[in-house]
Amino acid sequence: MASTNAIGQEGSDRVDEQTHKQRTRRCEECGGRVVREAIETVCAGCGLVVDEDALVRGMSPSLHKHGEVGSGPVEWSLEMTTSLRVDRGLHTTFFLSTDGYGNTLSTAQKDFYGRLRMRHKRFQMESKRAIRLNEGLRDIQMIVGNLGLPGYVAADAAALLKQASEARLPGGRMAWEALAAGAVYVATSQSGFRRTTEEVAVHAKTSHERVCAAARKLRCELGLMDEVPPTQAWAVDAVVEVLGEREGIELDVCLQLRRAGEFLLDVADGACLGPGTARVTMAAAAVYAADRLTEGKTITQQDVADAASTVVATSKSKVSGYSREVVGAYETAYGTRDVEDVMASRLA
Repeated sequence: MASTNAIGQEGSDRVDEQTHKQRTRRCEECGGRVVREAIETVCAGCGLVVDEDALVRGMSPSLHKHGEVGSGPVEWSLEMTTSLRVDRGLHTTFFLSTDGYGNTLSTAQKDFYGRLRMRHKRFQMESKRAIRLNEGLRDIQMIVGNLGLPGYVAADAAALLKQASEARLPGGRMAWEALAAGAVYVATSQSGFRRTTEEVAVHAKTSHERVCAAARKLRCELGLMDEVPPTQAWAVDAVVEVLGEREGIELDVCLQLRRAGEFLLDVADGACLGPGTARVTMAAAAVYAADRLTEGKTITQQDVADAASTVVATSKSKVSGYSREVVGAYETAYGTRDVEDVMASRLA
């Protein structure tokens, strides 16, 4: 107790000494009296700013025991705000390994504080959607860390996932895990550290197909069509190539289907058709719609579905439904004009 009083007395004397120096301090320019106003120390005569004491809002090490700095284990006294948490990290997180005197916590005490941390984490989430969002943000951190990307890519992906949550994009077959991986892909494309969907899918908790579908949904629903390039830009080529090999379609017809299919797929992207569907499936629907809108009528829905299924499982019903939507979007945008004429006028 005596040593504690001595330390307290010493600290009080140090504060008094500093206060006395501030009161008796004179301006170096005019010799006027120095006064403290808010965070600045200024001269009352000439107005010279002598000192500034702004708050430091970053993380700072602090000792959780009495004594001089260096006499005990150093632990962080606060956390920085971050976009990778539901509430930007403004809640209090405690993870101390020692008590107030620097003594290591016993096993029972660690278990006790572990239970408190668990309850704290539960209560800080306001809903099940917030819990799922928090898990998605953890997935983003994991994927970004495994890919060796900078921290601001993770922050951009977190912002995209939060926008998706506000727009109610998760649901049905579009899981949070897929949206988290899709957000990472979109963030890498925006930041210049582009990674392929295959690279992202390696570290994701979902399949490559769902990563592509999630990235397409984010592009369509969040209005990122002009900022982010499409996933699987080769989708139409893959479908037409398999059709040419299996059905024996002539080269001129294949080239016509390829040109019209890519044009109609762009129309489907612009109209945000099937945002949660794999791009290869939509490419198959666009190729079939191109065959319906051009002369010839050389392929069937089952032919197109089988060709697309070599890349991703696609059913005849999906080709039928989405192709009708593609034709409807085309007619809404261009009326009943011939596809070849529309493409030629766009190139002119």
